[in-house]
Formats: sequence, C-alpha cells, structure tokens
Amino acid sequence: MKLLNLQRLVQHEDLNFLLTNRVPRIALTRFMGWFSQIRSPLLCRLSIAVWRLFTDLDLSESKQQRFASLHECFIRELKPGARTIDPDPAVLSSPCDAIVGACGPVAGTTVFQAKGFPYQLRDLFGPSQDTSAFHDGLYVTLRLTSAMYHRFHAPADAEVQHVTHLSGDTWNVNPIALQRVERLFCRNERAVLRMTLAEGGHPLALVPVAAILVASLRLHFVNLLLHLGYRGPNEISCRAACRKGDELGWFQHGSTIIVFAPAGFTLADGITPGTRIRMGQALMRLPAGPVAGPA
Repeated sequence: MKLLNLQRLVQHEDLNFLLTNRVPRIALTRFMGWFSQIRSPLLCRLSIAVWRLFTDLDLSESKQQRFASLHECFIRELKPGARTIDPDPAVLSSPCDAIVGACGPVAGTTVFQAKGFPYQLRDLFGPSQDTSAFHDGLYVTLRLTSAMYHRFHAPADAEVQHVTHLSGDTWNVNPIALQRVERLFCRNERAVLRMTLAEGGHPLALVPVAAILVASLRLHFVNLLLHLGYRGPNEISCRAACRKGDELGWFQHGSTIIVFAPAGFTLADGITPGTRIRMGQALMRLPAGPVAGPA
C-alpha cells in the first residue's frame, strides 16, 4: 500500500513536472552518467531496488542477471529469442521497445509532439539537413521508459549514410512534459540518422532524442559515443549496411526515438498513441510501387 501511494504521488502531474524538469537537468544528467558507471555490485543492487519502487522494471528477459554497475543494467542485452523480428520486407519493424506517442501524417512540414504542440521538421533535424523527403510523410514517436530494454535496432535492411549530432537540453520527454513544453524535442540533445532502405530505395530517418538522466547515445556502426560533453564533428558521413533487426546502438537510460518515412507509408495495424510495442513488431508498411520523391 505504501509503495502504491508513493507511485501515485510521483505520478501527480504538477509534482512530476517539478521533480523532473524544474531542477538542474544537465547537472543531474552528468551526475547520473558518473554514478551509473561506478562498479560496485552492492551499490548496483541497492540502486536497482530503489529503481523498482518507481517503475515496473523486469529483468526476467535479460541475458545477464548480475550487474557490476547501473550502466550494465541500463544497456542490458536480452536472452536469445526474446524478440521476434517481423520478416515481411514490406514492413518496417519497431527499432525499440516503446510506448507509442504522437503519430500519423506530417502536415507539410509540421509534426506534433502532443495535441496543440506542433514543431517543424527543420527545427528537429537542424539547419544542415534537407527534410523535403519527409514533407507530407509519416512519423511515429516511440518513448522508451527507464525500465525498458534500451537498445535499438534497424527497422529494415538499409544503409545508414549520415549522422547529425545536435547539442541541447535534457528536458523530460514523458507525456506530462510534452503537454507543457513547446518544441521540446527540438530543444533536447539528439541525433538524426539518415538511411536508405534496400526495399524500394526509400529514405528513412531515425531521430533519437535524449532526456533528463540520459544524454548518452552509443552508435555501433560509426563506433561513436554521443554525449553532453561531445566535442567531435557534428556531421558524420558513413556507408553502414545493416540487416533488419541488427543492433544499431543504445541509450544509457531511456528516452525517445522518432521515426520518419516519406509519403505513401502507412501505420501498421494497432499503432496508436498509448500502445506498447516491442522491438521487431510491425510499425509501418511500405508503399506499393516505386519510390516517390527524393531518395
């Protein structure tokens, strides 16, 4: 009963917003980055026990059951066979475990983070990127909670061709904050991964967005760790082929990935705001026929 009351108290909108946003966000995020790397099995067990007071953390699918640090728990791998990748080449699978947020058609160049809170593609992608491929396209916002599996995977056979890193803040990305902070995704630390699908040559973009307590993003295909203190190049060209379901990287706590596809793509059955989805499940369907618009 006490645990239930504690969870209800933290879920109160005004208190939740105060505790997770009206605080020194970047300082707390840097602290968590340091704290999570401390190698102490005892400290890790105590931290996980506290973590479970506030979330539905379930480690039963984890390949590893003992952790030397919180970082190891955050980026845990799953047991073989824990996720099934949709085999249909005409389907984009979800790159991660998530709760579906705002999704649907891009209105010209306008996207919504929540009802009444629009933002522009150019503000999210940054001034260096041409967003015309996704005008009037389709998008899905995928929110990873802190308790979820934090690795993300290729939604289809594709080639990753460019990464743009955009520095920024670490606002919480939960629904409470999204209904209060305008253009939140455009304010936060984020990366834009541009790729071309093997099926039809369609362009695709994944935009991982950092949040409070998480501003580190590991990208395997360019062997890079993006974080608040990153001082390397912000534009990274590459030619990294990946197969559907291949691991692309990880978050170090939990955050959001926004998937953008061109006009003609459609949402898979059951993809609506609030739906829980697992990595590998159908997210979008490719259009029939040849690619339309710039690749």
